[in-house]
Amino acid sequence: MTRADDRVLEGLAKQLAEALIASGRRLATAESCTGGWIAKCCTDIAGSSSWFERGFVCYSYASKREVLGVDAVELESQGAVSEVVARQMARGAVGHSRADLALAVTGIAGPGGGMPDKPVGTVWFAWALEDRVDSEICTFAGGREAVRRQTVAHALRGMIERL
Repeated sequence: MTRADDRVLEGLAKQLAEALIASGRRLATAESCTGGWIAKCCTDIAGSSSWFERGFVCYSYASKREVLGVDAVELESQGAVSEVVARQMARGAVGHSRADLALAVTGIAGPGGGMPDKPVGTVWFAWALEDRVDSEICTFAGGREAVRRQTVAHALRGMIERL
């Protein structure tokens, strides 16, 4: 981790803040593999309470079901690292908050936990907007921190692009 890496995340969070303030909307996050890192980047900015509504860290299957309303059947059949779960996490973050928008991430940061069809570094993203939920899969290289850092940056960029 370098100061330059930290500046990139800080810059992205500031861009997101500006876009949310300009649009008058509030954001919620639903995070699994990043463990609250996206919410931390957002709340590192003074005055973020005007645009950041809340963050959910839902690591276990039970928390995804109980806190975000992710469907138990989908969780069991598709696994936590799947498009359907990421999309339901994003919808659940909006539905269980006072936010207008949400972003969600669920992935395998490593070093273990990978499978042939879902290697370490696989992350599903979802961005819930007023009328739709967009989703995307990425596979990042590197160790646990590198995967998580890339996930945070991609999630923030994705929301900025959608605003």
